[in-house]
Amino acid sequence: MNNVTDRIKQVKQPYGGYLKVSDFRVIMLDDGITLNEDENIHGSIVGLVVDYMTRFLIGSDVQDAFVISMKGAIKAEEMGIEGSVEKGKELLRGITGTDAASVVNACKLAGFDVWYRNPRNALRAAGYEINPDEATVQNIQTLLNRCRTFFEKYGPVTASGFTFEPENAEFDKWIEMCRSGKGTFGGYTPTVCTGDGDYLTADTLWDMKVIKSRITSKETLQLLMYWIMGQHSGRDLFKGITRLGVFNPRYNQVYLYDMHDIPAETVRAVERDVICYD
Repeated sequence: MNNVTDRIKQVKQPYGGYLKVSDFRVIMLDDGITLNEDENIHGSIVGLVVDYMTRFLIGSDVQDAFVISMKGAIKAEEMGIEGSVEKGKELLRGITGTDAASVVNACKLAGFDVWYRNPRNALRAAGYEINPDEATVQNIQTLLNRCRTFFEKYGPVTASGFTFEPENAEFDKWIEMCRSGKGTFGGYTPTVCTGDGDYLTADTLWDMKVIKSRITSKETLQLLMYWIMGQHSGRDLFKGITRLGVFNPRYNQVYLYDMHDIPAETVRAVERDVICYD
């Protein structure tokens, strides 16, 4: 059983990838700002903060935006880190906008994510304190402003943090699929049994990549898998999605691909060899 990103690591793609980066149209957005060169916290934390705070800024409740972080705080408490839940609640109350204090609180709160996603690693790093410096806070504020501007141009968002279970899902059936290794559950299979996407707009499935490198065939396959899983889910949410898109606020760069251009055999190959539908 794998999530989408784990499955991608296992797959040997054809030369250039199932969906070539060069096939995407690239659009540059220019705000005239150059990011500070150095940041003093890990890039993964910056990425989580930008993702979660963007969801909050475009309309999600702050508790919904940081739900994984709070689940991590609960897990940390269960594993002996006393006061984690109360600390998480305190940090959550301190996230009100894009001011410096809110950004610092968001960074500290996002540090709880690892307890939910990988508690073994969290135990090894239990003493790590996340304290973003001024340059890092400024970068995050710029990234958030870029994300807000991006969604003003390409939005509005119709869904965030979406998943691929069928309508009126009975999760006992998902458990049975995982246990038996047979069948499907909406867009999920025994091979790819978990995974969730970032954002949907009226006609585009978006992935936000807050990374210092350019996108690769791993990111394009992730998008393609999400689109295919959405179609297999049968949910109306995905029926009007005709484009795939990536936004990287570090480069202020948009990548777009029209799904009408994709060869049918490419879709079939990913269905058969990557997601493994029956």
